[in-house]
Amino acid sequence: IKSTIPVGFTSDLKAKLQCDNIIFSPEFLQEGTALHDNLYPSRIIIGERSSRAQKFADLLVEGARKDNIEIIYTDSQEAEAIKLFSNSYLAMRVAFFNELDTYAQVKNLDSKSIIQGVGLDPRVGSHYNNPSFGYGGYCFPKDTKQLLADFNKQDIPNDIITSIVKSNETRKDFIAKSIIESNPGLVGVYRLIMKTGSSNYRSSSIRDIMSRLKSAGIK
Repeated sequence: IKSTIPVGFTSDLKAKLQCDNIIFSPEFLQEGTALHDNLYPSRIIIGERSSRAQKFADLLVEGARKDNIEIIYTDSQEAEAIKLFSNSYLAMRVAFFNELDTYAQVKNLDSKSIIQGVGLDPRVGSHYNNPSFGYGGYCFPKDTKQLLADFNKQDIPNDIITSIVKSNETRKDFIAKSIIESNPGLVGVYRLIMKTGSSNYRSSSIRDIMSRLKSAGIK
């Protein structure tokens, strides 16, 4: 299994099918750079500790062009959690810089300068820091909500995961409100895709903003 799944799904599926021949190994492919990410993987995660898991990892390494790839063997639930927490952290970065940009807009500050200054701290870095309408696409919306559901299912204390999910709606509300307050007679929308370099508009935030504008009676 390569697709993102809830924590515990692999073990539940094994029990349901009475079949042990299932391994979860998450993919970490970005929209627009999937081929590159396959050939130069950031890491390989195998949700099983066994000789066959090593053989499977060897196949992934054989298909890559990168040398010295980090390989981690875990239990299936830990591998499932790695994928969900990885995407939720990236969504959190999107949410953070979106809120920075919201602050700058309200205060009439230069968002770009603030982001540049913050990003020069090597602990932060100057990557994944571009403000947007909100995160969208195939992974972040569903994965953050799935992780939050896992927290809530077992009543695990959290603040950040809840905020990551909530922040995306807050950002879309702010963008829509900013447009509505300018009292436009007509709003044009350039592209529906979820981010630059993508052809995918699944869960694209601009579509939700369009719905908000339409509800406000704006053409």
